[in-house]
Amino acid sequence: MTVHLEVAEGVGTLRLDRPPMNALDVATQDRLKELAEEATRREDVRAVVIHGGEKVFAAGADIKEMQAMDHTAMVLRARALQDSFTAVARIPKPVVAAVTGYALGGGCELALCADYRIAGENAKLGQPEILLGLIPGAGGTQRLARLIGPSKAKDLIFTGRQVRADEALALGLVDRVVPAGEVYTQAHAWAAKLAQGPALALRAAKESVDIGLETDIDTGLAVERNWFAGLFATEDRERGMRSFVEEGPGKAKFL
Repeated sequence: MTVHLEVAEGVGTLRLDRPPMNALDVATQDRLKELAEEATRREDVRAVVIHGGEKVFAAGADIKEMQAMDHTAMVLRARALQDSFTAVARIPKPVVAAVTGYALGGGCELALCADYRIAGENAKLGQPEILLGLIPGAGGTQRLARLIGPSKAKDLIFTGRQVRADEALALGLVDRVVPAGEVYTQAHAWAAKLAQGPALALRAAKESVDIGLETDIDTGLAVERNWFAGLFATEDRERGMRSFVEEGPGKAKFL
């Protein structure tokens, strides 16, 4: 298998395993979707890390496989390609990408599906599809622009240039830069901390932000309002408020 789901401390690690560069061929895309949906279903998975290993996150699509596809083949495949990444983006739990080495093309698009991105000092990110006479096809034109703004996104997409970790941080493409050897450890720690939080409230927060970015503010406020009121029916809300009153802020245990 080219993708594995490993669970520890409430954290599910989606680990890419297609050496040497974790090229995202059709089989890997389909496996990624399958395991993202499994992580969504499993109650013992409360947060997720996406990781490609110590040397490379994912260097992009399998170009040799794509070269053999004609227009008809890609018309039939393009939706499945997007669906595999969307399955990751819609995991209703906190998701962090642990980015080491190259995260190009589909690799960059996969990192964009996370809620938070921790990059190693050796990371290089970019959307080089234009250099192949193409555009990003797994959500890059949409998620990148929403994350860093249209002008900066167009610069990366139009030129196909790669950016190092420090520039990616300045652009807002990643959220933290750490030594390469610490990327997975810090990503897992981030996820493990959130895995101890109130699962339904975290789901509500993620859905409210994500839907709000895709719609008008009135619709976004309605989603927020409904989730906010609905959480008053949960045991976690009772536990959190009781702990606040009796012990002070930040001491509630939700597991």
